[in-house]
Amino acid sequence: MSNTLTEEAQKRELRNRRHFSFRLNVFFFVTFFVFSLLIVRLAFLQFVEGPSLKEKEHNNGTKKVSVPPIRGNIYDSEGSEIAYSTSTQSLYYTLDTRVEEEEGRALAASIVEVFNEYGLKTEKPITANDVYDDMDFNGRVSLPYQPRRIKSGLTREEVAYFSEHREQFKGIDVVEESIRQYNPDQVAVQLVGYMKKLKGATVLDKYKEINIDQTDSTLTYLDSEEVGFDGLELMYQDELRGRNGVKEYPVNNQSQIIGPMKLTKPIKGENLFLTINKDIQLATQKAITDHIHKINNSTNKFEKAPASTGYAVAMEVETGKVVAMASMPDYDPSVWQGGISKKDLDEIQFFMYNGTIREAQAPYEDDKERRNHPSSFVYLGSTQKPLSILVGLSEKLFTTQTTYRDIGYFEFGRKGYEVKVRNASNAINGSLTPATAIAKSSNAFMSAMVGNELYMRNPKDGVEIWDSYMKQFGLGITTGSGLPSESAGVVEYFHEAKNASMQSALIYSSWGQQGKYTALQLAQYTAMLANRGKRMKPQFVNEIKDVNGNVTQPYQAEVLNTVDYPDSFWEAVEFGMSKVNVQGFEGVPYTFRRKTGTSQQDVGNRKRVENAVFIAYAPAEKPKLAVAVIVPDGGYGGWGAAPIARKIFDAYDEKIGLSGTPRKKAAPPVVDTIGSAEQIVEDTAGAVEENE
Repeated sequence: MSNTLTEEAQKRELRNRRHFSFRLNVFFFVTFFVFSLLIVRLAFLQFVEGPSLKEKEHNNGTKKVSVPPIRGNIYDSEGSEIAYSTSTQSLYYTLDTRVEEEEGRALAASIVEVFNEYGLKTEKPITANDVYDDMDFNGRVSLPYQPRRIKSGLTREEVAYFSEHREQFKGIDVVEESIRQYNPDQVAVQLVGYMKKLKGATVLDKYKEINIDQTDSTLTYLDSEEVGFDGLELMYQDELRGRNGVKEYPVNNQSQIIGPMKLTKPIKGENLFLTINKDIQLATQKAITDHIHKINNSTNKFEKAPASTGYAVAMEVETGKVVAMASMPDYDPSVWQGGISKKDLDEIQFFMYNGTIREAQAPYEDDKERRNHPSSFVYLGSTQKPLSILVGLSEKLFTTQTTYRDIGYFEFGRKGYEVKVRNASNAINGSLTPATAIAKSSNAFMSAMVGNELYMRNPKDGVEIWDSYMKQFGLGITTGSGLPSESAGVVEYFHEAKNASMQSALIYSSWGQQGKYTALQLAQYTAMLANRGKRMKPQFVNEIKDVNGNVTQPYQAEVLNTVDYPDSFWEAVEFGMSKVNVQGFEGVPYTFRRKTGTSQQDVGNRKRVENAVFIAYAPAEKPKLAVAVIVPDGGYGGWGAAPIARKIFDAYDEKIGLSGTPRKKAAPPVVDTIGSAEQIVEDTAGAVEENE
């Protein structure tokens, strides 16, 4: 019995030893596994997560403040500053909705007292009403949370006073900022564009999600910075902006600064050097303004017209460089510096849009009066006719030698409802070829030989055929310039075909009464006539340079599309354009080809008005420059627009040279056909007479 017990005890002891050994092995294995994990984790922390953890440690111990970038400058083709940034101290007001109007006016008066005592003396001192308007209590210009700029360019004394008396001026802050300055000569202000605070610019698609997925802090946009909102300032925002700087402050766990600041300087944006020449641009602007004044006050019945606006574009034929683009009247762009007041916005609302690329309304505050005047969109009138002849020749509707007997009108329509398209002044031109039809500006020829013939041959798809030719010459599509808000124009011949007839749509189109286009489109079309079929992309930037003067983007001409016609087609058009009667080119020292137009349209209660349109290029033999001028309400194209173009050609010839060398002194006049007043009037759009 005892032996049995002894054997059982030995077995139990053996089992216990085995279990202990197993547990000990498991313990050592688990311990080894845990230590292995710790070693792997430590290695991962050291070599993989180490840099990021160090960065987090650094970030937790530092406070970063972004420094706004310094915006690049915009220069003309010769390096004259057009838009540039300067550092200044500005006074801002943040709206407190609890402040009543009387308190606001009292605060404005107190601020003006400081300006008068410590500020620079100016010809037009800031008044209390000016300051109150800038505060924008009604939120007309700024959102409630957006600071309003009261004044920039504070003196040291003003800065010191406002800093020492902060309690007296609730909501007032002195801010150091970069202010966009513009050339005081007002050079191409609508083309250059303007800027707004980012908070107010998010209505544009470009800025709606500008910081989403942006991991580079130097490219992150700041709410306080100003960004391009229109024109070249917007178009080249990325190039002009530059990169943020960063101020780093070492801080403790209570966010208190405990050491010196480390600065990473901002990188200045790139500089634009435009194709615009300041002297030619200013000559263009002055030519429009002076000529509008002249025709407003003229005693010559052929010249007198009630125009209030004018638009012109000068574009190099072979390069596409735009050397002048004027939308007049313009305005002083300094009103945008740091923000704009309601008063200033109201004053410039009709002048801030670039009427050479989009619709700009006539500058009349009264809505009823404004509707009685045409906008910048006008019909081409007779400037359409060179293209109409090319369409007819290309479609084999006639040849360059075909003759047509012009009896003063063309009649179409079913019996009892005939419509007569008359020449201007009911002129009877007799036998005409396509070339002389351009020279005489025959509405009858265009209607019968182009519009009606195209309809008779293609009664179903004639308008589509016409439309395809217009688009080849850049009419009805954008020019490809890339300018923000550029319009493709207003095409009306499809509407006319649907609501009236295909026949009338083509006939009216043939002499320029079915499409409203921009001055830039007209300039591109004119250049295409000059270079015989190359549609050049209009460009405004000659080159882009970085802060060190290195060229980052050189100029490269771009052909958008071409048309290929026999030389005889172009020669017919060129001969006709060389014989067009025109006013204002007497004694020119260069040859040129041109076409005038007097487009007609009905507006408001005035019914039919006449718009002056003119296109030309020079020299005739080796064209260098194409010019398009539109003067809404300007009357006859030969009187209301052509003299403006003459001054543009002269300015270019003197500055750059139509022959390649600047011409300082006028050469003997070139013998050319100018024509009498009566002859020039014959170059108008004409009239339509309906018999019912």
